[in-house]
Amino acid sequence: MAETLKAIKGMNDILPPESARWEWLEDTVRKLMRRYGYQNMRTPIVEPTALFVRGLGEVTDIVEKEMYSFEDSLNGDKLTLRPEGTAGAVRAVNEHTFLYEGGKRLFYIGQMFRHERPQKGRYRQFHQVGAEVMGFAGPDVDAELILMTAALWRDLGLTIGQDITLQINSLGQPDERKAHREALIKHLEAHADLLDDEAKRRLHSNPLRILDTKNPAMQAVVESAPKLLDYLGEASLAHFNAVKQVLDAVGVAYSVNTRLVRGMDYYNLTVFEWVTDKLGAQGTVCGGGRYDGLIEQLGGKPAPAVGWGLGMERLLLLLDEVGIKPPSTAPDAFAVVFAGTPLSTVLVAIEGLRQQGLDIVLNPAGKDGPASPKSQFKKADASGARFALVFGPDEVAQGQVSVKPLRDHGEQVLQPLNGVADWAASLLAARKS
Repeated sequence: MAETLKAIKGMNDILPPESARWEWLEDTVRKLMRRYGYQNMRTPIVEPTALFVRGLGEVTDIVEKEMYSFEDSLNGDKLTLRPEGTAGAVRAVNEHTFLYEGGKRLFYIGQMFRHERPQKGRYRQFHQVGAEVMGFAGPDVDAELILMTAALWRDLGLTIGQDITLQINSLGQPDERKAHREALIKHLEAHADLLDDEAKRRLHSNPLRILDTKNPAMQAVVESAPKLLDYLGEASLAHFNAVKQVLDAVGVAYSVNTRLVRGMDYYNLTVFEWVTDKLGAQGTVCGGGRYDGLIEQLGGKPAPAVGWGLGMERLLLLLDEVGIKPPSTAPDAFAVVFAGTPLSTVLVAIEGLRQQGLDIVLNPAGKDGPASPKSQFKKADASGARFALVFGPDEVAQGQVSVKPLRDHGEQVLQPLNGVADWAASLLAARKS
């Protein structure tokens, strides 16, 4: 017997009924995007490796440690499975001169890949929702993107401030970061004996990322480090204050986290994260910010941009943790077909009901005909259907089907097979009750 092949470690199958939760989340996201005027985009899973090296930064964890990169055996191209969505979205917008007619609001849903140690909430293949706004420089779109995520939490049933909280910061502009960087390096060098190996390695290449360390032994050094906010100029502070004013006006609670820097080099001005304390170490559910220089950095005409990404696996774990379940996906009715009943008659009736918008499940017959009524009724009950459509030979011979309630104590009634559209509405009404 051949060896049973299995999925790659950290890359998981999503099967029914679990897949129904994913569909519910995706549907909720798509409805949200329509409300805010965002259009869907889809980019390749495989991109040139240079895209992420140039876009994310050579000394980021993603580029240094986590990318699935390989050489195309046919032409020698250096390729990478996408580890995040923003760089690919910018590449697509540049390639197709998509901002020629003005700014765009875009979103995507898809798989990303990072070679990490698999654990709860962190996988090698994971799914991300991303929203990107390109071509608009004002703080209003920064605020809109944050408000959109707040709306998503409400749509899903999460409580802001209890289940999930917002942290924001400003990274200013490159010249402001440069002045802060010099002061930060000087501070860290003065405490070099307290830095771990990772911090020492990053001291001169990417010192800002040291502020995001989770090493408890370094917290005092980080807390006493110069704050980037103290180095921001008038324009950067005005931008940040405008974002805060919108959040205050709408009533979205937040805290300013001066250590929030995000994991990619392309960010400037506003950055934010939605975090939770209910998932252990994997506390960041959604994060993003402004990346005004990335479009030009990746070969396009200079244009401002801002966006966010959320991990679907992590969000679904949070929903589980707080006890939020998706609406039922049970069918409206389950067809129970007795032996001797003409299958063509059954299928004509079922298709008529489906055309009226009803979800009907038919238990497939075996090679010896339909299963026993007892077995079919057991499956009908297990399906969660509200009704059983009982196709007995006597009823069908009289041009009728018996409609039996499965979830309440209503009466079983006979309905005509040649007029299903006339009584389909009664089954649809039960769906809403």
